[in-house]
Amino acid sequence: MRLLKVLVVLILAALIGLAGYAYFGDMQPVRSEVRSPVSGTPAPAEPAPATPAEAAEAQAEAQ
Repeated sequence: MRLLKVLVVLILAALIGLAGYAYFGDMQPVRSEVRSPVSGTPAPAEPAPATPAEAAEAQAEAQ
């Protein structure tokens, strides 16, 4: 019974410590500037893939 009490106290202490770290811990994101070249011409648009229903309909029309 005494071991169970010690285990419960340790679990509670761990949960309180975790909550404290989450609330007070240094969790600021690391910011850095990212640069990448951009081309002047837009890429050609690709057609959206057909859904199975559209594919079956197109196949039925082809026959």
